[in-house]
Amino acid sequence: MANIKSQKKRVLTNAKATARNKAVRTNLKTSIKKANAALSDGTADRDKVVADTYSVIDKAAKKGIIHKKTAARKKASIAKKSVI
Repeated sequence: MANIKSQKKRVLTNAKATARNKAVRTNLKTSIKKANAALSDGTADRDKVVADTYSVIDKAAKKGIIHKKTAARKKASIAKKSVI
């Protein structure tokens, strides 16, 4: 543990940010899995699931959890599967 007061504060804020980022990343992975499952099964509400997944991906990129090009790659992958 650090001795400097400001560094002690940074340790705490970094822990909070890590927890927040982990929650967003986990939600992102779950959403992508749901979209892939909906596309492979051909369920009726697949368009809504894909739209929700796009939203989750965009929000994660906006918050800086993932890079914007990573977000574009993930969205393109889902779009490619939805066309086939």
